[in-house]
Amino acid sequence: MTANGGKHGGGGGVKSDERLFAIAEHLRESGGAGVTELANHTGLAKSTVHDHLSTMRDHGFVVKDGTTYRLGLEFFAYGQSVRTRHDVYEAAAPIVDDLVESTGEMAWLLTHENGRVMYLYGGAGETEVNTNALIGSWAYMHCNSGGKAILAHLPDSAVESVVDRHGLPARTPNTITDPDELAEELAAVREQGYALNLGEDLEGIHAVAVPLLFEEEVKGALAIAGPAHRVSEERCETELADKLRASTNDIELNLAYR
Repeated sequence: MTANGGKHGGGGGVKSDERLFAIAEHLRESGGAGVTELANHTGLAKSTVHDHLSTMRDHGFVVKDGTTYRLGLEFFAYGQSVRTRHDVYEAAAPIVDDLVESTGEMAWLLTHENGRVMYLYGGAGETEVNTNALIGSWAYMHCNSGGKAILAHLPDSAVESVVDRHGLPARTPNTITDPDELAEELAAVREQGYALNLGEDLEGIHAVAVPLLFEEEVKGALAIAGPAHRVSEERCETELADKLRASTNDIELNLAYR
């Protein structure tokens, strides 16, 4: 991304917006940076970077600590607003807490947008995973149990669009990377009612998920995950899948009477 060119970039976006997002993205990834670092990373002039930072600071989207700029809490306020806009969040959050308590494993609420899934809410159970670091993060759909549970209930054209946009990158040796194999997997998910992730995203981590369907719409997915030695394939297909299916009934009721 460079500072040269006309009003619109190659993707049709407004150049000044592209520059601002490039700055925000680097601040998110780095945890904070100065004007020189941001200019070197983005290819923008220091004066341009400074102008964008000043505007973002005026609106609360960045804060300045000495010579270092960091993302501001205004982003959090926007994120909270976006999350609560999803009615499935209010309906499922207490159910996720119940699953964490009853299983001792990680439980997650995920939803999809633009061909990926995001962790909207979750709990760590007996694991040492920092769930706060995962909430709000994106994952590929083809190697995520929640993603596959959602994909299985989308039209074929939507699945093809996801594959065209994001591909089927191999996260581990167990990741499905062939479209025909993915289609077979999604057909099995529809038949059995749950999706598995047996070390397909992270080696040594297993997960099982069910779709959250309401009024013929895929609202998201509910998943339980944990280390493979505790969350075995057999446990996923029996105890944990049963708990997830029972939990979806409560979530559907919450959605119906919200």
